[in-house]
Order: sequence, then C-alpha cells, then structure tokens
Amino acid sequence: MDVYRELGVEPLINAGGTLTTLGGSLMLPEVTDAMAAASRAFVDMSELHLAAGKRIAELVGVEAAHVTSGAAAGIALMAAACMTGADGERIARLPDTTGMRNMFVIQRPHHNPFDQALRLTGASFVDVAADEDELASALRRPDAAGVYSTFAWFCRLPVLPLPRVAELAHAAGLPLIVDAAAEVPPLENLARFVREGADLVAFSGGKAIRGPQSTGFVLGRADLVEACRLNDSPNMAIGRPMKAGKEEIVAVVKAVELYTRKNHATEMAVWERRVAHVIGELAALPHVRAWRQLPFGTGQLIPHAAVSWDEGKVGLTHEEALRRLKEGRPRVAVQLVSPQRYAFSDFTAPELRIHPHTLADGEEMVVARRLVEVLSGKR
Repeated sequence: MDVYRELGVEPLINAGGTLTTLGGSLMLPEVTDAMAAASRAFVDMSELHLAAGKRIAELVGVEAAHVTSGAAAGIALMAAACMTGADGERIARLPDTTGMRNMFVIQRPHHNPFDQALRLTGASFVDVAADEDELASALRRPDAAGVYSTFAWFCRLPVLPLPRVAELAHAAGLPLIVDAAAEVPPLENLARFVREGADLVAFSGGKAIRGPQSTGFVLGRADLVEACRLNDSPNMAIGRPMKAGKEEIVAVVKAVELYTRKNHATEMAVWERRVAHVIGELAALPHVRAWRQLPFGTGQLIPHAAVSWDEGKVGLTHEEALRRLKEGRPRVAVQLVSPQRYAFSDFTAPELRIHPHTLADGEEMVVARRLVEVLSGKR
C-alpha cells in the first residue's frame, strides 16, 4: 500500500462493499498477472475487442458480448446502439439525435442517478407507471427507441416482470435494454436477463467479478452488441472517451473466466461467518440493533450486517458514525443507507451496512471493534 501513502493517501478497510467511491473490488493475482502481460505488447484493438467479446459470450452462454469501460459506459453504448444500429452516419452524429428514435420508455421505479449515462448519448426518457396498457401505449410513440430497465438493490418499488416487458417491447418491434451492473452473485444472473428477453444487458466487471474497476461488459443480441462495439473506442464515436485499454480488456476476460468456475458456496460460507461475527460483537450494545440482511432483489445476493440505533438515546447520528469510522485509526469505510442519500428510493430510516466480501481475513474483527468503540462513545 506504500504507493498510496507516497501520494499522501491513507488506505482504509473497506466494509462498504464494491462501491465505485471506494475503488470497487480487489483483483485476484491471476487478473493482475494477465493485465501485466497484456501491457508488454501492442495489438489491434478492434481485433482484441472482437476476440474478448467472443470469449466472454462463450463463458456466460449468450449470443454475443462486448467489453466496456464500466457498466455506466455500457448503458450509454446500449442506448447508442438502439438509436444508430450499424449506421456509420448516425454513429458519427451522436449526441445529435435529430431524425432518430431517441426516447426510452422507463417504468418510474427504475429511475436512479445512473440515468445520466443514457442521457449522455442525446437520448431521453418517457416515464410510465408499472402498468401494461400505459407501457404498450408509450411503445407506440414514433420516437420510441426502446425500453430501459434497471435491476439493483435500491430499485425496490413494484414493476412489471421483465419477461412481460420484453414481450411488449418486442411486439412493438423495439429492444429492451437492462442495467444489471451489480446483479451477481448468483452466477446464473449473468445469462438470466437475456434468457428472460432482454436484448442488451450491462454488467460491471469491477464488482463481484473482481476485474479492473474501469471495466464492464454488455451481453445480448449479436447485431446490437456489434452496434455497441461500433459506437465504442477505438472508433470515433460517442464511446471514444469511454476507452477500455488492452490491459483492462484482457484482465476482465480473465476475471470472468475465474468467476464462472470458482466455488461460490465456499465463498458464501466465509461471508456468513464474517457477518455473524460483527452482529455478535454488537449484540450487547444498548439501543443498537444489528441483523443479517440480503440486498433487495434478485442479484448481488451477498449477506451483510445491517446496524441501526436510536440516535437520541445513543447520542450519535448515523452520518456522524460514518464519519468517525472513516476518520479514526484504522480507517474503516461502511455503507450508509438513508432516506437522504437514496431519495429516489423508498428508504424511511437510516442504517449502516457492513459488507463482508470486500474484507480481508480478520478485518471483520477490526471493523466490529471500531463499531463498538464508536457506538459506545469510546475513543
């Protein structure tokens, strides 16, 4: 970690999960080895993109894939692909969408801050309720380019099932694109959304898959995946600033290879032990509640310890606890979920979340000790 301290940055223990603000995840040695090996030679980037996409598609079991510089870049490329197809003139014009279908139909509960990635392309949204008739009506608009859906732990309000949304979109001759950035584990989710009818799905490569933080990939229909590639670097297109380097591309392929063959049950058992330790250490604190929790939804199904308390009786807000944990020694980062931070969702009370999958062996003990210190007012 001396490379960080040389820059005047103090590393921290990450119990906050694979958040971009905390650097995502830690790459496995095989991934960093692949990254280093890729740095020692030149390659035709278009050829590399095609080969990497083919390999990931084979590993996941889908028609096609394309490596991106993250899931947000994948959202932008998916939107661009729906608007331009393989038309070179349209690709060159984005974000000018004049004369193109440029509106994406979205059920209101799917809105979140990552919508900005789609707007970068010049596209916009048509909001509908979680109602089949309203959705079908919006799909008949002459400017409708597709349907956009997000699957994440913070999208908690009721929506129409994905297979039914896909049926309605395809009946209107339009594609369905899905942001599923962090929706693994389980492993099966990599192919699930395509199986249920999505035409394109964006995943992050730098979260549970443990590739470089600046990677992701799009999976789905071959012609639309090709349109994503044409809209991406090294082509002079909307994705040119979203460049994934040769090192990142090779590394994320290796990360996907490792993820598809690892023992997920063994890993889950380790996480459960870490969560149980944290909860056990907090059990005796007055006015504090700690419990095991899974994220809402169908993905990122990693257990974590949730912690909440009566702020008046403890004399400490959740925001202040977050700050003290990060400013103390050793520095500890946890996740704060609150109505203020997630105003676009339906959270009504704050809680801290302690995630086990970004901890090293033994760090759960340090995190638990620091939590006890902060919540009991000790220094």
